[in-house]
Amino acid sequence: MAKVLKATEHDIGGLDVKRILPHQQKRMVGPFIFFDQMGPSTFPAGQGIDVKPHPHIGLSTLTYLFDGSILHRDSLGNNLEIFPGDVNWMTAGSGIVHSERETFEVRGKQHSVSGLQCWVALPENMAEIAPSFTHVKKQSLPTNIENGVMMRVVAGEAYGLSSPIKTYSPMFYVDVLANKGSEVAIPNPSQETAIFLVYGNIIIDGETFGPNQFILLEPGDSHISLADNARFVMLGGDKFEKVPFIHWNFVSFNKERIQQAKDDWKNQHFASIPGDDKEFFSL
Repeated sequence: MAKVLKATEHDIGGLDVKRILPHQQKRMVGPFIFFDQMGPSTFPAGQGIDVKPHPHIGLSTLTYLFDGSILHRDSLGNNLEIFPGDVNWMTAGSGIVHSERETFEVRGKQHSVSGLQCWVALPENMAEIAPSFTHVKKQSLPTNIENGVMMRVVAGEAYGLSSPIKTYSPMFYVDVLANKGSEVAIPNPSQETAIFLVYGNIIIDGETFGPNQFILLEPGDSHISLADNARFVMLGGDKFEKVPFIHWNFVSFNKERIQQAKDDWKNQHFASIPGDDKEFFSL
């Protein structure tokens, strides 16, 4: 039977964040080792998101917004805004530094933000690949519209569609809008699957689930029935037989590698962010 994993709440750079993965009942869903619900939060003029430069290794970050915008900067020199429906895919690999802030135009007036951010663990044999960054606008993401259901494949493969994002293990991340009374099949029943419900109510194996719930599916759960108009994200992939370690912003299958990353950050051996190098999060 499908079950709900409850979140813990955090404040990160002024943003209210509800963290679901890693969870004591389930550390990973496919390659997804970290799942944050960002907001919904509303800021007065002059305040907003202010996540200072910080490092990552051994993972890809996936940022996807429902409302608002975030200014991404990183040590590769990327400097751009992400808007609702777009996807930021940053692969840390051997090491990258990034910040998440806002533009003058956004921070200068009352504004809101809402979205999801995930960490996708890299397979052990790819953990030290060169860092990279991809930004794909919503118009370039594959979609399917049929029988009252709209689907957008943000990353990975599902329903015969493939996102242009380069991933490193079999996975899927699908945004779904569906009408009351419709049904949605689980994309890849052989893979681990979770659902985050943005709004509305859905039914799985006779049980009803509601907004802001993170639902972990069990083998045999194959269909979602819509009790109301709803929006939800489905994510998952092949199960990782070996779960990597997490410490702070670092993911690795090797504890010594994490210690090295800690020492490198403490001693300022990571590359800095052009134009955003005056402050940073301490270890």
